[in-house]
Amino acid sequence: MKSDRYAWNLLKRLELPIPTVWGWVVLLLLGVALIAVGVRETHPFLTVNDPVPSKILVAEGWLPDYALERTVAEFHHGQYDRILVTGGPITSGTFPCGTCGYTNWADIGAAALVRLGAGTNVVEAVPAAGVLRDRTYASAVVLRAWFHRHQIGATSFNLVTMADHSRRSRLLFTKALGPEYHVGVISIENTEYDPDQWWKSSEGVRTVVGEVIAYGYARFLFWPPAPG
Repeated sequence: MKSDRYAWNLLKRLELPIPTVWGWVVLLLLGVALIAVGVRETHPFLTVNDPVPSKILVAEGWLPDYALERTVAEFHHGQYDRILVTGGPITSGTFPCGTCGYTNWADIGAAALVRLGAGTNVVEAVPAAGVLRDRTYASAVVLRAWFHRHQIGATSFNLVTMADHSRRSRLLFTKALGPEYHVGVISIENTEYDPDQWWKSSEGVRTVVGEVIAYGYARFLFWPPAPG
């Protein structure tokens, strides 16, 4: 490249190569390809299915009935001893709130599990207090307190949650409970959209994009106190 110095030798002019039309076309195609790969890999990235040996199953109480049905099937198939159900208060205007008499997702999830075939002697609600944000983490903190209070000596459990929520849920439960607990995950696919083509439905876009943002916050910006 040629250069000319001027302005008392403090500046210089450079000749820089720039892409030709075909060069810009190639760069554009590469960008499109990278975006397409990123879009297709987003849902698989969010989804974690990694159960661990344990006698305790933990379900998030806000799960839809079909996911709770899978929870009951997993309970019987995996020969667990109990199902613990987490969740915070049901917000005003949520559909079950005014009709079922429950005020907490842990309670309504536990009732649904019993209705779907889990015994009343194996299901226990672990309700959390209301918080404005970080509700999954708050539920996990209450679960940790439940383990300590009952002194059952559990060091592992399997968390049942929706597939698109699973990576974030495991991260937050691990942060809340600390390294002495091994958190396994059992993922239930969301039937409201096709996970292989989530970008083709409004529900898929809302859910997946929202989870990407929420996971980024939980992973890089959320720094809770060390579990006590």
